[in-house]
Amino acid sequence: MKYFGTDGIRQKAEKFTPEFLTKIVAGLVDYAGDNIKVLLGGDTRESTEWILSDLESACETFGVEYGNVGVLPTPAINYCFYQMGFDFAIDVTASHNPYTDNGIKILERGKTCGHKLDEKGCSVIETALDSEKTYALASPTLREDLHEEAVNLYKEHLKNYLGSADFNGLKIGMDCANGATSVINKTIFEELGASVELINADEHFGTAINSNCGSTHLEPLKELVTSRHLDFGVAFDGDGDRCLMIDKNGEEVDGDEIIPILANYLNLDKIAITVMANQGILNWAKENHIETEITPVGDSNVALAMREKDIKIGGEQSGHVILPNETTGDGMLTALMVAKVVSETKKPLEELAKIITKYPQVIVNMDATPAEKESLKTSEKARELLLAYDEKLKSIEGRLLVRPSGTENLIRITMWGKNEEEITTLANELKTKLGEAL
Repeated sequence: MKYFGTDGIRQKAEKFTPEFLTKIVAGLVDYAGDNIKVLLGGDTRESTEWILSDLESACETFGVEYGNVGVLPTPAINYCFYQMGFDFAIDVTASHNPYTDNGIKILERGKTCGHKLDEKGCSVIETALDSEKTYALASPTLREDLHEEAVNLYKEHLKNYLGSADFNGLKIGMDCANGATSVINKTIFEELGASVELINADEHFGTAINSNCGSTHLEPLKELVTSRHLDFGVAFDGDGDRCLMIDKNGEEVDGDEIIPILANYLNLDKIAITVMANQGILNWAKENHIETEITPVGDSNVALAMREKDIKIGGEQSGHVILPNETTGDGMLTALMVAKVVSETKKPLEELAKIITKYPQVIVNMDATPAEKESLKTSEKARELLLAYDEKLKSIEGRLLVRPSGTENLIRITMWGKNEEEITTLANELKTKLGEAL
């Protein structure tokens, strides 16, 4: 698709002009009619504030009923729009990207829950975005502030999902990435008895989101956990749909470890993971007779596989973990569930994470234009090159994945193998040769 990538529409914030946003709403009306209710919300980047205002104007232009919850994590918006009786939600966020970017995630109402807009809906909106039509924008009227209602509704959902839990004695570090989880943060953990030290929790619109903090910059959390002798740390991304964790020794615990920890605790025998999963989780699944569904990159692909094949847990290495009866990754809920496992089993996170033996993994990013990203799929030279390196990796019990990024002008080269130095050399070799081939 031209505009929609693996996680909605994502681009530089200034490209979300009033006209562009109006066409998004026009496409949504073309798809579902004007007798719809739309919930608006987003993360803390400075552009989210004016994009939400322009979306209100767009909804007014087409007579679409709407509400606005302001800053709220993506999983909270996904839960609340359904529970509050809205047909769609438009979530304004660029997730882990810097504040200069922004994005649009559209959620629609399913039979029993909300989920990301399907391909048909995305296609209709793309047609509207390429249309030459122009619209006279209406001014938004004063609407009831739904923020507090949504926050309370989401917090209640988290508590109900968790059930009985006692975090008494746990010392936890938390990095909210100056993003949407800043409006939720440590309260629930503390109510269950944990002691929480919080960093990077500015909930105001601005430029601090993901800036040297959160799940894309784990150093501040590692320093907090190790220097304060905490049991573990949790780092969220800007919109709160994923989390990574740090054990007391400062070692990262990612989605490839969290999924087996929770699958084992919940006694589940099927998982859904992406092609980016570490070889270690594949080995664990095989050894423990866990049925494994492997999907393309993107939590929406994982969620689709889970719905279609009745899989209760799945996710991505990056920290998107979709739990039973949930439809999207939820960083806060994931962190709560891992804390519950730690408290109930009396096992520290570093011991739980040993459930898999991770292979060294190297990711090399190659700058690529949209044309070069497309050429990766069609170039015979590139195909032959990738086949040759795939064989090299197989000969040393390794694995290769090369894919164009769905959100950035990059081609990502990922290699797994037993010898990190060896695969690092191979990955950089391939980057050079692939650049020449394209």
